[in-house]
Amino acid sequence: MKKRKGRRETSTLSLSFLDAVTCGFGAIILLLVITKIFEPIRLEESDVQLAGLIQDYEQELNEILGETEEIRRQQRVTEDEVALSAAQIESLERELARIRAAYLTEQSEAEVSAEIEAQLAAAKQSLTDEMERLVDQNRPRPRDYVVGGIPVDSEYIIFLIDTSPSMRRYEWDRVLEHLTETLDVYPTVKGIQVLNDQGEHMFLASRNEWMEDTPAQRARILEELRTWDAFSQSNPRRGIIEAISRYFDPDKQVSLYVYSDDFAQGSGTVDSVVREVDARNRNAQGERMVRIHAIAFPVYWDVFGVHETAADYAVLMRILCQRNGGTFVALPSRRAD
Repeated sequence: MKKRKGRRETSTLSLSFLDAVTCGFGAIILLLVITKIFEPIRLEESDVQLAGLIQDYEQELNEILGETEEIRRQQRVTEDEVALSAAQIESLERELARIRAAYLTEQSEAEVSAEIEAQLAAAKQSLTDEMERLVDQNRPRPRDYVVGGIPVDSEYIIFLIDTSPSMRRYEWDRVLEHLTETLDVYPTVKGIQVLNDQGEHMFLASRNEWMEDTPAQRARILEELRTWDAFSQSNPRRGIIEAISRYFDPDKQVSLYVYSDDFAQGSGTVDSVVREVDARNRNAQGERMVRIHAIAFPVYWDVFGVHETAADYAVLMRILCQRNGGTFVALPSRRAD
């Protein structure tokens, strides 16, 4: 009886263990089933969330693109405003230069008016004994002492001629005419030179020395001038400085005749050229060394009606003539109107 009781207890224990194991497997299977049931729901929720995120991102992208386009539009507007401002600044700078030139002209006129009586004797170049002898031998009529209002009382003369295309094409006949008239009213001089506005000599062999004034030399100058085609920037600054620096002599009375139609801005402004010539054309006593005359040829007025650089040339040479004992002459227009 005791042996039977022991087998029943063992069988009961084994069955209980199997039941527990079976329940565990059943629970695991139940969890797996539950998980599989709810997995589609989570996937659907994830899809919904992703769709929402994509929509949000697309909306943000559209907003960024809109802001970018607005910034680009503002940039284009800003660039246009900058370009307009630059054009206005350039226009104002030109107007300022014109106003300064006009002011300088008025100032120069006032200075000349204030000093003219006190310095009349010094402003005129007195004739040397040799010139007086020549004048006594062949004294011209009073009206012959001037060419278009320009006094011709010097012993040495320099012609500074603008050889730019505009001068050669439209005014070369008048250049020859006025140079001939100027030579004709001088009975004779001690020396003569011809340069262009860039300071280039007509005759390179005679550079650094005065050419002898003879009928043959005058004829040679006029003949060479007919075909002279030297490079020119249509700016008399360099030629004036070259003539003063190379040919001034305290023992010689020198006059410079400038023939031109234009003052291109490549070599300074009207103010800067006036200051430079003032500094170069004075001796230790502050006296003017070379007398400067000028003739303005109205090429741009005749051809185009008006031109700012041509007006600048007239302003520049009028001031230089006033400040350097010379005369400025503006030739009349050839236009019918």
